[in-house]
Amino acid sequence: MKKTITTILFIAVAVTLTLSGCNIRNLSLGDKTTTLSIWHVYGSQTESPMNDIIDEFNQSVGKDKGIVVEVTSVSDSAAIDEAVVNAADSGNLPDIFTAYPRIVNKIDKDMLLNWNDYFSEKELSGYVEDFLSEGYFDDKFLMFPIAKSTELFFLNKTLFERFSDNTDFSDFNNIFALCDKYYDYSDGKAMLQINDYYHFFFTQIHALGGNFIENNKINTDSKEFEAAFTPLAKAAIYGGLSTDGGYASDKWKTAELISSVGSTAGIMYMRDYVTYENGDDENIEIKVYTYPTLNGTNPTAIQRGTGIFGVKSDDKKKNKAIALFVKWLTEKEHNLHLATEMGYLPVTKEAFDELMSNLDAVENPKYRLVYEAVSKMYDNYSFIALPLLDNSADVQKNFEQSVKTVLSEAHKTYIKRIDGGEDKEAVMNELLTVSLSSLKKQMR
Repeated sequence: MKKTITTILFIAVAVTLTLSGCNIRNLSLGDKTTTLSIWHVYGSQTESPMNDIIDEFNQSVGKDKGIVVEVTSVSDSAAIDEAVVNAADSGNLPDIFTAYPRIVNKIDKDMLLNWNDYFSEKELSGYVEDFLSEGYFDDKFLMFPIAKSTELFFLNKTLFERFSDNTDFSDFNNIFALCDKYYDYSDGKAMLQINDYYHFFFTQIHALGGNFIENNKINTDSKEFEAAFTPLAKAAIYGGLSTDGGYASDKWKTAELISSVGSTAGIMYMRDYVTYENGDDENIEIKVYTYPTLNGTNPTAIQRGTGIFGVKSDDKKKNKAIALFVKWLTEKEHNLHLATEMGYLPVTKEAFDELMSNLDAVENPKYRLVYEAVSKMYDNYSFIALPLLDNSADVQKNFEQSVKTVLSEAHKTYIKRIDGGEDKEAVMNELLTVSLSSLKKQMR
């Protein structure tokens, strides 16, 4: 990470949260119990680090202050978006929810708490500046950061070593070449899945010096887009790069693929064993590597993560209770615990420095691999946040589906034609051109 660049993920962090001016321990909310409902995206309804830490709050500060936080929904980000929009229309929003910034363009902003009304400037100086900036919409601070993630390369080392002794996972070009070889070796299995093609193109085009988004839409006409598209498309058309839907962690469980590129938080869902079609299990060794580069460009990775929103109430006591909970959640001890239980990065300098200076303290060995990889990215990577478009969710969803559809159809055509005896190289070159043209048309 280049320490002179303000958009870097970590070094913009200021001092940790001081909570002066509105100290949690001293704030009085009266005798009557205040119940707060929350929807979030961390884990499952029954197994969730967020649920666990909410229980801790309820049994400590919440109990002392007469506040009970109730988890009423745990879902993925897309489902939360839809539920929030529907609830906003019907007037049935929860008191608190987590979501990406894009949600603000889908509901009435006046429904949301402005965190500036509940946090002093001194308090806000304790957070990563770039994390805070993502939460501002015009002059209102609506999304509060609680944890962040980036993306890494995950490998089933056990099965991979039976195929190859290649250990260069720093460059996408080498990885894509391995995908082709693995497809042949495995009789037609994909080696790799990239969970978010949108993120791949955004980071790699940025690293190449271009702009993935221009004039509020995806720009597929640049030379940088073609430079990023060609090696990826070649691997997908050949068959070694998966174009299936869903997350890589699902196929990881059954060894349908043996590597993936995805969020640090994905480690929560990646088992250290695989289950084969016959029902047999095999323990595996997981390796985690830094996010790959493309064509030797400057290392660039995504900075992402949901934030927490408070829904404005006529009951001022409830609004204060929401702010109290958010302050407690982002204290060093709680923020560090929550982040490391989910494979995320904490949002305060004190918590982050403590984590990186003592990786051995991370009890789960799989999670320790994640933070070891992140620590290697600390000095060399630029971390960039996704731009907020008027219809970000739809743009990303449409792009993901278009890429997968175009490349999946090209793969089927490629197999059919080479099985028919046509020259592999000629067919590949033709389909690369046709696929790029088709994708451009779909994005217009």
